[in-house]
Amino acid sequence: MSEPKRALLVIDLQTGMRDELVDHQQLIAHAKALIAWARNSDTPVAFVRHDGPPGDGLAPGAPGWPVDPALGQIAQEPTFSKSVGDAFSRPELEAWLRANDVDELILAGAQTDQCVKATLGGALRCGFAVTVAADAHGTCDWNGETAPQIIARHNAMFVDQGARLATTAQISGASN
Repeated sequence: MSEPKRALLVIDLQTGMRDELVDHQQLIAHAKALIAWARNSDTPVAFVRHDGPPGDGLAPGAPGWPVDPALGQIAQEPTFSKSVGDAFSRPELEAWLRANDVDELILAGAQTDQCVKATLGGALRCGFAVTVAADAHGTCDWNGETAPQIIARHNAMFVDQGARLATTAQISGASN
């Protein structure tokens, strides 16, 4: 049996999220490590960008809308837009994954309790195996919970939904 073909999906790490996410710099560092691993292992990389409504900080053309340049996205790495949480809400992402014979997705990005959660659900409904990079998704403190509490709670939920969890080091084979 052959190894599953994987792709890395980087969700909503846009310039407008810099001030919103707790431990943003650490999240970017982990995402960059995953991107470097993917490039070195011929694993396709795709970015997802949230298109907010007019006047929103993530609205198309707004300063916060672009994929964070710190991630170093290259021309061969597509960006898929969405206006709801689930990146599979538009057919282009699934079509690209199928065209690349992808069986398994590795998810990283923002926001843990919103778009990462929704995209995981979409990926599973489409029949993809999913690994969530447990230390490479982030959120903000909300409703009496700290970001680390929200992340830990969602990591457990992700496993219950059928995802596999792995750290950036486990995915990339790096030893930290």
